[in-house]
Amino acid sequence: MMVRLLYAMVCATATAAPAVAAVTSLLPAHGAQKVNPDTHLVLRFDRPPLLGVSGLIRIYDVANGRLVDTLDLSIPAGPSERTKLPAAPYLTTPYVYSDGRRPTNANTKAGTPSAGAEPGDASKYQLTIIGGFTDGFHFHPVIVRDKTATIYPHNNLLEYGKRYRVQIDDAVFGHAVKPWEFSTKPRGPDGTRVVVSADGTADFNTVQGALDYVPDHPAQRVTIFVRNGDYEEIVYFRHKSNITVQGEQRDKVHIHYANNEVFNPHPPNISTNEVAGTFPSRRAAFAADNVKGIHLRDLTLETTLSGQAEGLLITGSENIVSNTTIIGSGDALQVNGSTYLPDVKVIGHGDTILGRGPAFFERCDIQSQHAFMWVRNPATNHGNVFVGCRFTTLGGGMTELARSPANKGKTYPYAEAVLINATLSGISPAGWGQIDGDASQVRYWEFNSRNMDGTPVDVSQRHPASRQLNAERDAETIRNYSNPAWVLGDWAAH
Repeated sequence: MMVRLLYAMVCATATAAPAVAAVTSLLPAHGAQKVNPDTHLVLRFDRPPLLGVSGLIRIYDVANGRLVDTLDLSIPAGPSERTKLPAAPYLTTPYVYSDGRRPTNANTKAGTPSAGAEPGDASKYQLTIIGGFTDGFHFHPVIVRDKTATIYPHNNLLEYGKRYRVQIDDAVFGHAVKPWEFSTKPRGPDGTRVVVSADGTADFNTVQGALDYVPDHPAQRVTIFVRNGDYEEIVYFRHKSNITVQGEQRDKVHIHYANNEVFNPHPPNISTNEVAGTFPSRRAAFAADNVKGIHLRDLTLETTLSGQAEGLLITGSENIVSNTTIIGSGDALQVNGSTYLPDVKVIGHGDTILGRGPAFFERCDIQSQHAFMWVRNPATNHGNVFVGCRFTTLGGGMTELARSPANKGKTYPYAEAVLINATLSGISPAGWGQIDGDASQVRYWEFNSRNMDGTPVDVSQRHPASRQLNAERDAETIRNYSNPAWVLGDWAAH
């Protein structure tokens, strides 16, 4: 009899359904007041939840029952394979950035095309408008990390001074989640300093929420102070100036997302970012697009996907990125327009620094598995200048400092990369890689490159198109290239 009982117990255990994860807390909590409108919805469970592939998450305005937002889990987040289409052309006229009302998900349908792009299809992939870019970004409506599920409402749909109810279909987490309600703050902050905190205890929960809120061109510099925390979000802002994003501590303010050219590709009929004025890119974790006088300080910016994937893509003029870590894959950092970068760390897989310059790097730590940069500057401005920087090849192999291959038939005859007092590790004897086209105007120059132990680098086998600067003969050139204002313009004098 005892044997039969034990056998029955074993069979019952083997066939029983797995235990369902139970919700232990909500953020915002049920009945919470003074919630930031840019809040995520965070559910914590007693065990890792299983996210379904169907079901709706709906947010209602309690006052009038209006459906404010819907997230449909049956729609894939975005593409996972590169499209096999012919190369698309670049725009023939400059991309237009509007000075009028910034479009949001509240007043514009995500996927509304700009500059003649093909429209995005919100029924095929998830789409949300970020930073006024109506073509939209693909995104993950729910992200599960261990025992925590974070729901991402479409940007800018929740408002100040409202009460909301959240309803989640059973299919989302495989069981019922009791609806809950919360109220938002009556109004936004005033002044020239706003604070972001991921736990909702400051003016904003998200970096994007703060950037959307502050004026595009404030008369006085506005500082967005970001407290230590984890910020898993795509950040994209455009046509802004005179704004500082200041982290609390560099290694503890982590802004990141799984984004790349596959997940958020250029439109099928338009290519991106080859020259100024072309269609903007959406593949970076953090992008500052067509901006002026933007300062990024004490941050860690990272994309966690491989491929063409920037941790930071910055385009504009008179911008500063300081004491910041940038982690990406191919093209980990893309710089287009005058940018000063002191005390920056850049980590990537290859072509780790891409751009059209001018960019002045000072006391930087640059790490790459393959070629450190692909410089594409025209004759009208400088390229990349490095003073007192360290270059380290990852993975135990050797690679080159820069390369300049042809790209879709186009070459870069004025590519410039100048290293002054650099420390090098894992650099090939040739130092510089492939150069296609006329190399007579290419400036691949070095002065006083050293090994990690401080000894001079053997430059006897350097690429014939490169040049070693001489302390006496080239004293003025070395002095000029050591001056940010000479490379970037008078604004960079300090």
